Amino acid sequence: MFKEFKEFAMKGNLIDLAVGFVMGAAFTKVTNTFINGIVMPPISLIQGKNFSDWKVILKNATFENGKEVNSEVAIRYGDFITVFTEFLIVAFVMFLVVKAINKLKRAKEEAPTPPPAQEVLLTEIRDLLKKQNV
Repeated sequence: MFKEFKEFAMKGNLIDLAVGFVMGAAFTKVTNTFINGIVMPPISLIQGKNFSDWKVILKNATFENGKEVNSEVAIRYGDFITVFTEFLIVAFVMFLVVKAINKLKRAKEEAPTPPPAQEVLLTEIRDLLKKQNV
């Protein structure tokens, strides 16, 4: 059983999956930083408050003697918009990556394979014979 697992792990699929997972995690960090540090501040500036503060308060927090008794209940649509924007950017970048890979695959598949050397020689002989008979 260990031998079978070792063959499976070393086949390449598992390693490719692990590399893809690590790259995805790193790309997520880059995307989060891009969204939270570059995209959302100008939007927040236009709106006049931080994007994460966008919410609809259903129930305010209650306090007694300066201590919070009940937490605020709110629909935080600003956080949702931020995460959805991150998703759209990641989906668009992945679309571009897949499109580029497919284009490379198509170019590789469409490239004609050269005919065998024997066929080239036979074609040259045929052409020479045609010239002589004309």
